[in-house]
This record gives sequence, C-alpha cells and structure tokens, in this order.
Amino acid sequence: QVQLVESGGGFVQAGGSLRLSCAASGFTFGDFAMSWYRQAPGKERELVASIGTNGRNTDYGASVKGRSKISRDFAKNMVYLQMNSLKPEDTAVYFCNAWRGAGNDYWGQGTQVTVSS
Repeated sequence: QVQLVESGGGFVQAGGSLRLSCAASGFTFGDFAMSWYRQAPGKERELVASIGTNGRNTDYGASVKGRSKISRDFAKNMVYLQMNSLKPEDTAVYFCNAWRGAGNDYWGQGTQVTVSS
C-alpha cells in the first residue's frame, strides 16, 4: 500500500537548520509531484514547498522562500526539505504529500518541528 514516512523533525533553536526526509513506497514515485505542507496549532495546513515529476520545477510558500530547498531522489524514492534560518513561527507538524490528480493524493503522518526562540 501507499506509504509516506516523514523523519528528521525535532527541536531546534531559532537560526538553526533541519533536514526533513520523506520515504515513499507503494506507488510509482516518478509519476507524482511531491510536496511538503505544514500545520501549526489553530492554523490551516499550508504549502511549504513542492517539486515536480522532473525533479527541477519547484515552488515555495512565501514564508519559507529563500530559506528552504526541496529535492527528490528518484533512485531512493525520497523527498527532502532542507530548512535554514529557522524561526519560531516555523513550528508546526510537517507533512509529506504525493499528488497526481484527483483520487491520487496521499499524505504521511507528519513530523513535528519545534523552533525555540
């Protein structure tokens, strides 16, 4: 079955960095756009970054643009999110998403990122 397993979250001080990883299985990885979303307590889920099926087209949410980089490894079926210059407002649960249109939209369980001031 489809699985998206996030890892790499944790506690970090403001100004620090984290690298989140998402291990994908159970579907044709190369056919899906991959994204990271996040959801903070009391807030809606928001897009952090996405990467297309060619591994080159990327898009970033305004709040992380310039501080983050998304990448994917087709050989390992992995997606990564490198986040730098972290701020307390980056504190959220980060979710990995695989998308190929309606009915082909998968989510991981999420990994907590907490940034202390």
